[in-house]
Amino acid sequence: MFAPRTPPWPLVALFTAGYLPPYLLPTTVGRLDTGLPLTATQAGAVGSALLLSSAAAGFLLASRVQRIGARALARFGLALAVLGYGTAALTTTVPAVVVGAMVGGFGSGTATTVAATRIAAERDPHRASTLGLLSVSALAGAVYLTVPHLGRAHGLPLAAIALTALAVWPLTGRLPGGTAASPTAHGTDVTTPLPRRRSGLVLAATVLCWSLAQNSLWGVSGRIGLTQAGLGDATLGVVFAVALGAGLVGVLVAGALGPRLGRAMPIGAGTVLIACCIAVSASATTPTTFAAGEIAWNTVYPVVLSYLIGLAASLDPRGRWAVLVGSASSLGTAAGPLTGSVLSAEAGYAGMGLVLGAGLLLVAVPMTAVALHTGGRPLLPGAVRRRGGTPAALVAAATGTPSGAVPEVGAMEQPVVEIDVDAPAATVQRAYGTAGPRQAAAAPGSGTG
Repeated sequence: MFAPRTPPWPLVALFTAGYLPPYLLPTTVGRLDTGLPLTATQAGAVGSALLLSSAAAGFLLASRVQRIGARALARFGLALAVLGYGTAALTTTVPAVVVGAMVGGFGSGTATTVAATRIAAERDPHRASTLGLLSVSALAGAVYLTVPHLGRAHGLPLAAIALTALAVWPLTGRLPGGTAASPTAHGTDVTTPLPRRRSGLVLAATVLCWSLAQNSLWGVSGRIGLTQAGLGDATLGVVFAVALGAGLVGVLVAGALGPRLGRAMPIGAGTVLIACCIAVSASATTPTTFAAGEIAWNTVYPVVLSYLIGLAASLDPRGRWAVLVGSASSLGTAAGPLTGSVLSAEAGYAGMGLVLGAGLLLVAVPMTAVALHTGGRPLLPGAVRRRGGTPAALVAAATGTPSGAVPEVGAMEQPVVEIDVDAPAATVQRAYGTAGPRQAAAAPGSGTG
């Protein structure tokens, strides 16, 4: 009997603390220009600075997690998040808010870097990332439902992020300390070059554009709902909360499907669906259409994101591509609100939706190609790979069966030959042709019967 796999709850919690700021971006930016003497553009710039700082942490620390130690680095990031976001929440001085947001952003990025690195070392990175997305979606939905009833203070979303980081701190004691290597990376050292550079670079570039498109709409969704679709502030919060609740359903579906569909189909087809949802949501002029577009979009978005995280993790078991692709995604997230504002000002909300949808259709092609080309981690010697499923000969390979004894996919099936146990050796040799039974097994389809 196999022991049930214990969910990596410390990693899930760390993932949640790191990913929460992008999920709360609309309410964070929206409250900065109402609670502080900032224009909408200036508030968006503060949000972009926060996310750029988070991305910088990923690029700086991608190859240093093992050298510094996951536990120490996670605690450092969480401490910065508590200090930075807490300061920004408690002060009304604009420079202090900006500096606090950037310090907190670097802390969030550090936590995300550690989580991504350790998730890539898990036996099932897709399962771990799915649990993380489930957790952060649920927490963000609770914040969207709660914060509107607590007033219009600019610091409420920032305080929620700081408190989350503080709550996650005790769980870091279960992370590995020192410089222990990841369980799937034995025999590697800090100087090991990045594997699959071409696939990783293509994935990082396309995920940046993919994330840019998502957050271009997410950054202006509040304005679309209020000014174009005619929703009130409280109703808009409910729509966002329901949309994030639908995201929970999407994450559960992704977790249930796991690798059964492979990665190419969910990433490619899911991105096409997202493009259609963005076009509908951006052109909505009624509350019903806007809510339908937002809910459908937020249902599909985390599904595709979970597969993208799993794909990045599969490129390098030490997690460096997972961190670099995540940091590229943060760059797209940071530039999203500004891009959405510029596009909507120049082409209107509907025109912006069409541009973003067309861009997503373009990036879906190379992302799907990377998923088809890589197909995940290499298996043990002798294992037969089935894309999107459990290796057919994984058990044989794990138990030490010689690789030659495992037939290749597509090989001719051996004819069944009845052999009398008392038959002389010459009869056995004739039954297998000119080769003995071991050689015949090593060369499937070579026997003549």
